Amino acid sequence: MTKISYNRARWVTRMNQDLLSRYLQRRRWFEVAFWIALFAGEASLNSWTVWVDLNREGNLHAFWEPALWEWSSNLILLALIPGLLWMEARFPIRFGQLSRNVPRHFLATLVWSGLHIGLMVAIRKAGYAMQGMEYVFLHGWHELLYEYLKDARGWGYLLLLIGFYRLLLMRLQGEASLLDAPDDGPPVDPVERPERFLVRKLGKEYLLPAAEIEWLQAWGNYVNLRVRGHDYPLRATMASIEARLDPRQFVRVHRSYIVNLAYVKAIEPTDSGDAKALFEHGESVPVSRRYRDALRTQFQI
Repeated sequence: MTKISYNRARWVTRMNQDLLSRYLQRRRWFEVAFWIALFAGEASLNSWTVWVDLNREGNLHAFWEPALWEWSSNLILLALIPGLLWMEARFPIRFGQLSRNVPRHFLATLVWSGLHIGLMVAIRKAGYAMQGMEYVFLHGWHELLYEYLKDARGWGYLLLLIGFYRLLLMRLQGEASLLDAPDDGPPVDPVERPERFLVRKLGKEYLLPAAEIEWLQAWGNYVNLRVRGHDYPLRATMASIEARLDPRQFVRVHRSYIVNLAYVKAIEPTDSGDAKALFEHGESVPVSRRYRDALRTQFQI
């Protein structure tokens, strides 16, 4: 490789890392914007195509009717997305958990579809009433089954989309794991209290010092290790990883969070009676009342 090509490759790598870092800092905003754009685009496109198809068949409708149908449906689906995200994180559909979690997702699709249909019809009835008209939804129970099947299929497609997105982030950020004991000789780190984690990222492996972890967050079957603005998912439970961390350095502050005392700059109370642990770069994690006093004692404030 020539020097120019090498420098160009390094520049591209740094640029990609910088873009990823900026994205991760505003990840929640981008994710919210994505869901809004997805359903708004779906509603706009479907409104137009349904109106064109109806008029092409000679079934003349004012444009507001298909627009009301599509926007009412997609706005309710958008409002229900947090529930789907919670189900996907709490009960992931992965090998070894299918028999336990698939029935839960089936029940969730019934609730999802029931809320979608009920609220969607309410909005449509209100819209038609404003025009001095009546909206009739069901012409038979087969239509209700048809709507449920559409909702269940949409649930499955969205789970696939979310799974692909999480896999892509893991590939770009890296996925952490505990160092395995070697076949011969003593382990590099103590097995019961590891000082480093192995991070696999884009085909390469890195050693991540435990002391550089700012906080840990439970996320379904994973624990996210937060390091310099990046989350490295570790397949473990919060209880199992807490038992292997140094209790003088890492403190549980919430059912879903453990913080590294070296990075906590302040504890700020909230109106609810809980608190927030503040970090140097402006980020924070919740501190529940159950763990607040213990954190203050160890944090010496």
